[in-house]
Amino acid sequence: MAVRYARRPMKSVSRSAAPTIRDVARHSGLSVATVSRVLNDMPWVSPATRDRVIRAVDELGFRRSATARSLSLGRSQTIGVVAPFFTSPSCVERLRGISERLAQHGYDLMLFDVETPGQRTDALRDFAQRDRVDGLLVISLPLSDEEVDALQRDDLPVVLVDIGHPGLPHVLIDDVRGGELATEHLLAKGHRRIGFIGDLPANPFGFMSSERRREGFRRALRAAEIEAGDDLERLGVHGREPARELARELLANGERPTAIFAACDVQAFGVLEAAEALGLRVPDDVAVIGFDDVEMAATVGLTTVRQPLRDSGARGAELLLTAIEGDGQPPIEELEPLAVVERRTT
Repeated sequence: MAVRYARRPMKSVSRSAAPTIRDVARHSGLSVATVSRVLNDMPWVSPATRDRVIRAVDELGFRRSATARSLSLGRSQTIGVVAPFFTSPSCVERLRGISERLAQHGYDLMLFDVETPGQRTDALRDFAQRDRVDGLLVISLPLSDEEVDALQRDDLPVVLVDIGHPGLPHVLIDDVRGGELATEHLLAKGHRRIGFIGDLPANPFGFMSSERRREGFRRALRAAEIEAGDDLERLGVHGREPARELARELLANGERPTAIFAACDVQAFGVLEAAEALGLRVPDDVAVIGFDDVEMAATVGLTTVRQPLRDSGARGAELLLTAIEGDGQPPIEELEPLAVVERRTT
């Protein structure tokens, strides 16, 4: 299902006709062609001429038709976004960043929500049609070499967010380092028996962030000369309820951990619910740290590893606009910063 968000200025209530590009030309004393070049940000226009046009536009209250601009540029003025489970908190934050940045540049957003592998395939095929979108943002969904080759053959600008590929510009984080940061925080609090709740490695979309965070978790334990035990790790289907059941199993054990690192905030919420159901105090009986810093994390006082979700979406949009406008080759890889945000759960 494709959802399109159109952003157009609200029409003002007026009895007089809206000013046209010819009115701007007459008011500025310039030709319609010159005014058009300024409005379309075309080169070879002097600063003085550009200022005259902008002044006339402001004085007349002229508003350029988005449709007319699209036709003059030969573009759809629409960006496609393929996102898995776009109602998930982390995806919502990234979409906010993308939406805000695209609106600043006059682009509409066409969103394709992916909840099955079949929908993923359909989305990549549909958005490869250049007459539908000017560029494509792919969030969190790994692309095969063959899929990247197909998109490049279609000459469609593509930027990845929260996933990388050596052939495409992408914005992502170092999940392994993030797992280390979370574990190092718990170690600094004096914990030595630390549990981990994460996703099963085998999933239909090929998501690997949880596994990379578990790798960082184990690396930090080894650095502290603590053996990582399988008895303190629980993996399951992604989600709050599955994490709650995994945490109940882990915490009901006589040799329960004194702290748990959950691979994302949503799973950490499940851990907190399990602790409450078992009558355990947080953080006295069990400390909990998550990953992402979604909006609800601050509300419940969850300590977490913050990744700049909204900023990463905005940066992905910027890189895509650079590729579309031809203002230079965007960098292949950008790493976003991570930081532990300490709250009441540790």
